[in-house]
Amino acid sequence: MKTAKSMLVVLSALMPIEAFAKDHQVVIRDFGFSPAALTIAKGDTVTWVNEDRAPHTATGDAFDTGRLRKGKSATITFTSAGAYAYICAIHPRMKAAITVK
Repeated sequence: MKTAKSMLVVLSALMPIEAFAKDHQVVIRDFGFSPAALTIAKGDTVTWVNEDRAPHTATGDAFDTGRLRKGKSATITFTSAGAYAYICAIHPRMKAAITVK
């Protein structure tokens, strides 16, 4: 049993981060991002879905979804650890943040 656990640890170390990546969703509704604070792991993806009538963006220093009309979405993969604050470039009072560990 100990050998099997050791092999699993070795295999895990050899597998790319993407093999363990998770998908997260941020909903844009009522001129806000939900959740407004999200913590994810390196290699995870975040998909923003606009459920508002107005167009919105998720725009930070390191990424930009572009303009999302109602019902549209955009996905970004985060490959580096750090804190990523972002806003809607159209409505800059809309603010949120992603922490990548």
